[in-house]
Amino acid sequence: MLAPSFPGYRFLFTTKDEVDIIHPVETSEYFSARSIDYCINCAAYTAVDNAETEKENAFFINAYAVACIADICHKNNTQLIHISTDYVFDGTAGQPYKETDKTAPVSVYGKSKMHGEELALRNEPSAIIIRTAWLYSSFKNNFVKTMLRLMKEKESINVVNDQFGSPTYAADLAAAIMQMIVSGKSKENPGIYHYNNAGITNWYEFAVAIKKLTDSNCIVNPIPTSQYPTPAKRPAYSVLDSTKIKETFGVAVPDWEESLKRCLEQLK
Repeated sequence: MLAPSFPGYRFLFTTKDEVDIIHPVETSEYFSARSIDYCINCAAYTAVDNAETEKENAFFINAYAVACIADICHKNNTQLIHISTDYVFDGTAGQPYKETDKTAPVSVYGKSKMHGEELALRNEPSAIIIRTAWLYSSFKNNFVKTMLRLMKEKESINVVNDQFGSPTYAADLAAAIMQMIVSGKSKENPGIYHYNNAGITNWYEFAVAIKKLTDSNCIVNPIPTSQYPTPAKRPAYSVLDSTKIKETFGVAVPDWEESLKRCLEQLK
């Protein structure tokens, strides 16, 4: 969707079938056959609960495969832009997390992503790590699309109201990444950055906003996390401070409610 807005760039969108980052030889051959300036790695093991019993798979994809692609990027003079997560934090902060705050993941998923960050920066010192949170879009499965489905199927739903964060529209994140690239400053400013939409909410309020914007008659009930147990522990507070990325690259950080409206319009 965003690519046509940047006619001066050639985009290569790959699937797992075309470039599977767990196969280093095939991935290396793909890079060697092309001149690639930037690699935006969105590949990840994201089944947070399953990761608790599939630790090996989670670490293989989120850490060791990332180390491999970072090494390949370094050898091919390609800047790696790797997407990470708010789950590298334990969720006990009382204010938005900065890039310099200590990581302390409380789930296997979070630990695997944290290790991936470390390996990426070790193997490709010019890499950029972007931590984001509560990501959703008009594509594939995510919280917004799940709520839309449930609100059509059920008369009432229960949603956790004691986990706080900032919903992030994937289209806004993509625009931010392109702004970083076109600014010409990305290779001079490697390291870790935070990006989520502006504003703080909880999952229940997020669901209520979706209900209102879609004129749904479904009743949304708030419940505490204790009434919705999951195999993996979630951070109770995972708001990210986006100041650094705004000041360094001049990226826009829209309010989460405005971005939600745009996403729902796209889904129509």
